[in-house]
Amino acid sequence: MPDLPRDVLVLGAGINGAAIARELALAGLNVTVVDTGDIAGGATSASSRLVHGGLRYLEYGEIGLVRESLAERSRLSRLAPQFVRPLRLHIPVTNRLGGLWSSALRPLGFQVPSRARGLWLVRLGLWMYERFGRDLWFPKHEVRPVGAVGKPPVDAARYQWTCSYSDAQLRFPERFTLALLEDARQAARASGRSFRLWTYHQAHLSGRSVSIRWVDGSDAASQHSGEVARFEPSAIINASGAWVDEALQRLEVSSPTLMGGTKGSHFVSSHAGLRAAVAGGGLYAEASDGRPIFILPLGASVLVGTTDEPWVGDPGLAVAEAAEIDYLLASVNDILPGVKLTREDLDFHYSGVRPLPASPADRPAAITRRHWLQEHRNTTVPCYSVIGGKLTTCRSLAEQTAGTVLTRLGLADRQRSTRDRPLPGGENYPADDVALKLEQARLAVELQLTAAQVESVWSLVGTGASVYLAALSSEERASVRGTDLPRGFVRSVLEREWVVRLSDLVERRLMLLYQPLARATLEELAQLMVDAGRLEASRADASVTELIARLADRYGKRVDP
Repeated sequence: MPDLPRDVLVLGAGINGAAIARELALAGLNVTVVDTGDIAGGATSASSRLVHGGLRYLEYGEIGLVRESLAERSRLSRLAPQFVRPLRLHIPVTNRLGGLWSSALRPLGFQVPSRARGLWLVRLGLWMYERFGRDLWFPKHEVRPVGAVGKPPVDAARYQWTCSYSDAQLRFPERFTLALLEDARQAARASGRSFRLWTYHQAHLSGRSVSIRWVDGSDAASQHSGEVARFEPSAIINASGAWVDEALQRLEVSSPTLMGGTKGSHFVSSHAGLRAAVAGGGLYAEASDGRPIFILPLGASVLVGTTDEPWVGDPGLAVAEAAEIDYLLASVNDILPGVKLTREDLDFHYSGVRPLPASPADRPAAITRRHWLQEHRNTTVPCYSVIGGKLTTCRSLAEQTAGTVLTRLGLADRQRSTRDRPLPGGENYPADDVALKLEQARLAVELQLTAAQVESVWSLVGTGASVYLAALSSEERASVRGTDLPRGFVRSVLEREWVVRLSDLVERRLMLLYQPLARATLEELAQLMVDAGRLEASRADASVTELIARLADRYGKRVDP
């Protein structure tokens, strides 16, 4: 058996990079992950938060992608039940025959304008969808007249039927990504190998040697300078999403432009009328220009998206523009005229650039959502770039990528299947909602916490809640002001979860974007970071002020004084 290589370098700590790192760690390799930003800081946290087969991909003839996505939808629902939950979706339909002609010609390369998708086309798509999926966990579709009892309350003057079917929702892909990385760390520890992760760092290649350096301008960079590590990787996997081309330039790898991502924007609202409209499941409708619009329940709020705008420039600068927000608002009010949503009803918005391949397609929606691995020839170190990818297929993409790399390294026999491996927090999961409530109530009594505290922590770490909350003192059991999260839990997050900035903690560890925020909450979290040695005391007030400005500029999020 050949000696194991010292390190495989994975660029990108989004959902695909994390899944790849996990596969390689389970194969017994040393793994180093480097990201220029935070974990899940790109498209992962800017998605529509659906785990789905891609119903509309059928119109573009992407049958293989639909089959793969449906298989992974079923698998992730079982392996990560703390994050991936079934969701009923309703498609409002206006006519019987719309879209049949254009959909028949689209796979042949013809773009024919069409009316809204009609009942026959939608029913055909759902029939094929269920035949490809073949999973009893997801109930079959139904067709009902709009006037029938039940949801959703769409405009009966416009819509004649609703076609209801099931997919799944990944409420917090950021937490899912952290679970992938934690599993990679546990696998490396069990095999005596190393797992290293550097956020806010860049990798530079010189000969066969890689230098890891702080990103200029990061908070932590003020405390450090120069390179923090240098090593010779056995392979490099560029899974940096919309930043693939930029990463290749830093590696000095010659390549044509590979990425041509589009920007997708969403907003979140806790408007009571909007919440009532999706109480029976999400809406998958069409905007006036034929683009799909999702109106989805998301915890105590509603998520609306998405746009599909061509993007050129730094993906990190993408924000939801006023025109995009107006477009989404107009679409909601067109589909649900009784809601009368306004800008004042929005809690916040977000935007990100999809990691799509460069394509001459005239319509962004027509760009393939398939993924593949691009090998770069004539490099000093075996180097590959991941093109495409989405939440649903992160595991299968990682499995395929690891298989290719391990074969290249002569280690194909070391690959371990993740098809039946639960993510941390999904082990021994309660069988149904009743059992879930009973287990959470038991934990609340055992740990001397409130039911709301246990539920809040459970939504972030699943069955790992008992580990995060073990042996808390009375002071640690007290909640952070304005939240139901115990201070002891936050301290565990700071200890375990690679937090560098206050924004990491608020936006992608504790998921506090999705609830009202006050400055006092941010000040307490900053102090906890100081206590944990993650933030200098002299920087605490400035970090809070900077985060409040960031939340306003990037998300339109208001923080109470």
